[in-house]
Amino acid sequence: MDCKVSGLPTPDLIWQLNGQTIRPDSFHKMLVRENGVHSLVIEPVTSRDAGVYTCIASNRAGQNSFNLELIVAAKEMHKAPSFIEKLQNTGVAEGYPVRMECRVSGVPFPQIFWKKENESITHNTDRISMHQDNFGYLCMIIQPALKEDAGWYTVSAKNEAGIVSTTARLDVHYQYQQTHTPKPKKVRPSTSRYAALTERGLDVKAAFFPDSSPLPPGTLVESDDL
Repeated sequence: MDCKVSGLPTPDLIWQLNGQTIRPDSFHKMLVRENGVHSLVIEPVTSRDAGVYTCIASNRAGQNSFNLELIVAAKEMHKAPSFIEKLQNTGVAEGYPVRMECRVSGVPFPQIFWKKENESITHNTDRISMHQDNFGYLCMIIQPALKEDAGWYTVSAKNEAGIVSTTARLDVHYQYQQTHTPKPKKVRPSTSRYAALTERGLDVKAAFFPDSSPLPPGTLVESDDL
């Protein structure tokens, strides 16, 4: 803290903190420069140094002073990021939504980066969205999941104190669709050597009842003649 003093005769100067005179010691130094600037140097500054400082200059002709307030801000504590809950391996059927989530802490709150394999995921799309809240929960929602979404996903958290990552795999399974197989249809014995089978069976172009009427496509027929 500096102040410039002038007067005749040259004034004496004292410093006070909250009305108490400050004495020079290993933490407080008082300097005077040739141009009349008086300086109070505090090194290092602690929370005890906060308060109202008064610079008082006086000589035989009188006295003058000024005040200033020193505010000492607490040093910001840095804490490296850490995952309270890590990503978990996840599987989903193709066409369904899937959610991958974790929870991170750190001071200050870290920057978050998502990756699939070695490719950064930097913005939301029509299917993929990334979210985070004030409690450190992070999630990625894929809706719907496609086969191309399968792979290794990584979340990295970084602040001034460090960086940490968590990785998990997403598997996208083929969605099995069960088809209905018609029940076999009984027919009257005939001299025909042909029978209509389903598409999974013998490749027979056509089969006829004795009355020569065609069977519907895909009909499964049982015959005692076969």
